[in-house]
Amino acid sequence: MKWIDEAGYACATGWARRHCLTVYASGVRFHRPIALNHLVEVEARLAYTGHTGMNIAVEVRSGDVKGGRMLKTTECLMVFVAVDDDGQHMPVDAWRPGTPGEMALARAVRTQLESYRTPQFA
Repeated sequence: MKWIDEAGYACATGWARRHCLTVYASGVRFHRPIALNHLVEVEARLAYTGHTGMNIAVEVRSGDVKGGRMLKTTECLMVFVAVDDDGQHMPVDAWRPGTPGEMALARAVRTQLESYRTPQFA
């Protein structure tokens, strides 16, 4: 989880060009365990931006160093906000997806965000 947060922070801070805070981590899904002798890579991608928030999709992959095949082990969505020196939220530049994969990711994130905002009745 620490690596996920650090990768998300690096992605958000790189986009905002200022300090960012983790606000939310959602849908952490563990697909498979990571073996002790496996190489681990963590990828964080900007998926959607709001006024002050950045939605970052994080994926963790691992695999045997000798085999070269990396498999997805964990994924989640994180939200970060950019802050000024006093800790106040700051606006961030809008991100525009440019590839079909980025557009699909942005749509999925917006759908997920809307589902959180819609009251659920049982």
